[in-house]
Amino acid sequence: MSFAVPAGELVLHHYPMSPFAEKVRLVLGAKRLAWRSVHIPVVMPKPDVVALTGGYRKTPVLQIGADIYCDTALICRVLDARAPEPTLYPRAIDGAAQLLAQWADATLFWAAVPYALQPGTAPEVFGKLPPEQIKAFAVDRAALRPNALRPNFLDAGVALRHHLGWLESLFADGRSHLAGTALSIADFAVAHPLWFVHRVPSLRAEIDAHPHLRAWLEAMLAFGNGDATPMTSTEAIELAASSVERAPVEVEPGLGFDAGADVTVTPTDYGFDPVAGRLVGLSRDSVTVERRDDRAGTLQVHFPRIGFQIRKQETKP
Repeated sequence: MSFAVPAGELVLHHYPMSPFAEKVRLVLGAKRLAWRSVHIPVVMPKPDVVALTGGYRKTPVLQIGADIYCDTALICRVLDARAPEPTLYPRAIDGAAQLLAQWADATLFWAAVPYALQPGTAPEVFGKLPPEQIKAFAVDRAALRPNALRPNFLDAGVALRHHLGWLESLFADGRSHLAGTALSIADFAVAHPLWFVHRVPSLRAEIDAHPHLRAWLEAMLAFGNGDATPMTSTEAIELAASSVERAPVEVEPGLGFDAGADVTVTPTDYGFDPVAGRLVGLSRDSVTVERRDDRAGTLQVHFPRIGFQIRKQETKP
């Protein structure tokens, strides 16, 4: 995948305990990038986020002016284009790295997070958050995957221990990184679910039991989170409204949709909130819609192609 990234400061909309946000924050640290930090609500409603995305509510979201990038698979591509060294996609191991990254985001994540949120860990996970807000968090996350069978912490623990053993075995050949000898997207995708477990002191022994994996995770976390400067959500919306530059995009032929079509783009894993707009960009790797918001102005909202469904909007008679 290659694409042009607009100039302008990087604005990350996130909250501190978000695992996927930590994935992006670690990439920012590894690439020594400066960025603006907008803390968003942990649960809905998120009016300022929705003003930018048009409905997409998952965390994090990356903003560059009036270009809004959703999903960490695409956000990491954007950051890699902005700062190519060290690359997250070394050519020699790119296939293996991306397969491992997709497994981590979709499978490892759903073992690590439920296990970390087991009964008794709330004070370690949520700090001094009042009980009613912890309950609101649980209700909000259940709504992300309606009718889904969520693993309990016992099932998640069994799965996580298997996953940790498999990851530990990768280091048996002396490699320094998960997909080989080079740093890659796989390292960041695996790091963020393990970070979520590691940040719970009573659960750290699960990772400490795997010495090579523990040393690797410590090295990943040592990247830090880059150079962050606070920004308010109001300032971020004003930035979008005042921005005139847009990332150059186009709709490639033969992919099933015409430029200018009214479409919706919806995640297929969870958080099934469609974003409606005019199709202005489509490739095998990404999809972009243009939409208008009363406060944020005209925006381009970008998604990865994998993991999202595009549908033509039905025309009302």
